[in-house]
Amino acid sequence: MKKLDAGIYLFALGHFCVDWAQGAIPALLPYFVQNYGLSYQEAGSLIFANVLLSSVLQPVFGYYSDKISLPWLIPLGPLFCGLSISLIGFSSSYWTVFCAAMVCGLGSALFHPEAALLVGRIAGLQKGQALSTFSVGGNAGFAVGPLMAGFCAYTLGIRSLLVFGAVNACAVLLIARRLPSALERAKAEAYAGAKSSAPQKANDWSSFGRLSVAILARSLGFTLSNTFIPLFWVNVLGASPEQGTTALSALFVMGAVVTYIGGLAADRAGFVPILRVSFLVMIPAMACFVNSGNVWLSSLLLLPVAVSIFLPYSPIVVLGQAYLGKNAGFASGVTLGLSTTIGGILAPVVGWAADRWGMVTALQILWIAGVFGSLAAFTLREPEKL
Repeated sequence: MKKLDAGIYLFALGHFCVDWAQGAIPALLPYFVQNYGLSYQEAGSLIFANVLLSSVLQPVFGYYSDKISLPWLIPLGPLFCGLSISLIGFSSSYWTVFCAAMVCGLGSALFHPEAALLVGRIAGLQKGQALSTFSVGGNAGFAVGPLMAGFCAYTLGIRSLLVFGAVNACAVLLIARRLPSALERAKAEAYAGAKSSAPQKANDWSSFGRLSVAILARSLGFTLSNTFIPLFWVNVLGASPEQGTTALSALFVMGAVVTYIGGLAADRAGFVPILRVSFLVMIPAMACFVNSGNVWLSSLLLLPVAVSIFLPYSPIVVLGQAYLGKNAGFASGVTLGLSTTIGGILAPVVGWAADRWGMVTALQILWIAGVFGSLAAFTLREPEKL
């Protein structure tokens, strides 16, 4: 097997820095509920703030990355994310935290489309493996971020969230230093591909539209799990906030492994079959998880939940870039970004439902999303050329 380009690991580092900051916010929700007296709806609104700019701007930045090169966005994204979490440590009001969450979402929007586009360009024929490696960086961030945020909030003191800004600043310096050489390799791959490949086909907007339904379903599973698992552990299962944070990190540790396996499997078995399997798993996994009522059973069910959420991550990105071959940057902004953010737009609604009818009832939407994702996945076809 050909060795992956070193630039992919550079972008995976940036992905880690963006997503460990993103993962810190849900882990801090029990702290905000306890110290700020927030309702579930207000807690969900912080996730809405985090994903609002990200969901709107990622396709925009992706669209323009198809037309003009914006590589400086790659280091700028982790910088914004790290600074925003550090700011939360010095916030004294709900609205300051709300604004900081929005800045973190902005950093995510800056980073994802351009980084995913460049990973796709330097991956060659190893798109599944390359994008899964890149995605593992983000999943590792989501695994470590909650643990670090919880340790800062409940052990060291909330102002120790400064560590997010410090670590991201160091990583940004490294990325900025190595980025020019990675860009040169991307240009060389693009030139070689242009000489050897056939003329590009028209965009397949019909398939991309159906894929978007699967993206929304996957995003609901990802974002709502990320948002409510710490609160579910505390308020439904009767566990401590630290145990809720650990459960969230465990989900993403398993997710990192599943993401990598999913990319390798998709390179061999096809991207659409892997997508279908993941949504078929999502229906029973989520239904059992939200109705278990037992902390040990819920912990065991984190594994099939991780399979349903993370197995389709790389296939969604690769399929999006294949269906929109002429607008791969836009496709990256939608698939890589929105598959982890757009579900957060419904977080306040689910929080409102949890306030009114209970969290278990509100979270039934997770397995319902799996039904719609399955229906969409079985209408898709494997692209003739990836």
